[in-house]
Amino acid sequence: MPSADERAIHFSALHNVRAALDWCFGANGDASIGIALAAAAAPIFLAMSLLIECRRWSERALLAIDPPSRGSAEEMHIQAALGLTLMFTRGGSEAARAALSRSLAIAEARGDAPNQLQLLGRMHIFHERMGQFDAALGYAQQSLTVAETLGDAASTALAHSLLGVSLHLAGEHRDALSMLEAAWHGPGTERISTVNGFDHRNRAGIALARELWLQGRPAAARQLALQTVTEAAQMDHPITLCIALIWAVSIDLWSGDLDGAEENIDRFIAHAETRSMGPYLAVGRGVKGELAIRRGDAAGGVETIRACLRELHDAGYELLTTTFNIALVHGLLALGQIERSARLIDDAIGLVEQSGDHLYMPELLRMKGKVSLSLPQPNRGEAENHLMQSLELSRRNGAKAWELRAAIDLTEFLAERGRCEEAKRLLQSALEGFAEGSETADIKAAKRLLG
Repeated sequence: MPSADERAIHFSALHNVRAALDWCFGANGDASIGIALAAAAAPIFLAMSLLIECRRWSERALLAIDPPSRGSAEEMHIQAALGLTLMFTRGGSEAARAALSRSLAIAEARGDAPNQLQLLGRMHIFHERMGQFDAALGYAQQSLTVAETLGDAASTALAHSLLGVSLHLAGEHRDALSMLEAAWHGPGTERISTVNGFDHRNRAGIALARELWLQGRPAAARQLALQTVTEAAQMDHPITLCIALIWAVSIDLWSGDLDGAEENIDRFIAHAETRSMGPYLAVGRGVKGELAIRRGDAAGGVETIRACLRELHDAGYELLTTTFNIALVHGLLALGQIERSARLIDDAIGLVEQSGDHLYMPELLRMKGKVSLSLPQPNRGEAENHLMQSLELSRRNGAKAWELRAAIDLTEFLAERGRCEEAKRLLQSALEGFAEGSETADIKAAKRLLG
């Protein structure tokens, strides 16, 4: 049911489903019918983003399952629904992990490859939100293996979406681009909507937009981001729209469009509130903190992000920890808290090496270089080394946008030491390869610096 119109006809029927579930689990009801009905209704509740209701009936049904019914298809569907709703409403709880793991184990024991594929998708996004990016990549790779055994276009498209997002977050930009393009344009993509409580094709589209931005095509990236957000809004599906909006916000921030970022994050917060998505509400406040830092209120922004990170840590939501840490470093530098920023950047690098979101490693190395130059006794040799590492890693992985940022900082560093010709060649090289008509805050800064 990918569109609001298709879902609308089911709303009146849901009143009957609710009444039946009330009776089934009541004093004189039939719990076995209730279990079957809860399992059948769960995908409908998820397609409509009725998360709290889906969780309530799933929990009631699981309490009613007797030992002989354990391991049934009904338990598999109910555990899967419970795990997903707990993840979106409460974060990365152990209860969510246990429900999803149990559901996947049942699918594997039953030899149910189609449901195994969908559950690998749920395990992928669960670990991604937990900040366990290497584990999420492993589930995405497993999904491609299962999809190949199924052999249909929709299964392959779903696996391409999962793997493309994981490769994007791992900083494997060239491979990510091909996977995401296949999930966005390829055959079967129209049949992977809302299979995990959100639209996988739309998620691939917004991830592809980010990848286009990083690989030097910012105009195409912004156009695709607008398209995916518009399509998500037309679906009238809050979870899908929230995913599209939060990643569109990252493109706004990378491009230096603070007004666009604020507009999108306000929409994100409003939709997260409609479905009680607690972790997303904390994310929204964190982005507000980053905007405050960018607009000159470093003290207020730093405090807001710290409070946001405490909430997200408590909820087990670590998907955006690195991006918020980078924003914190900017804020601490603006406040002159150099020692704190130095400790934080080292902690952030260690966390990326441990968890696997290598997408941000060039930015972390670049920021470490800036911090080294800001110390009371600047370590210029170390700073140049970190900036060069950022530049080379960006080039090696195909992240043109990160390469340009490192080149700008390195150019300023070299020019201040009289190495102007070397600096000029470096910056000209970094500007090559961007799509014609590309304009971002970084490109404008680079052109000014060349002048």
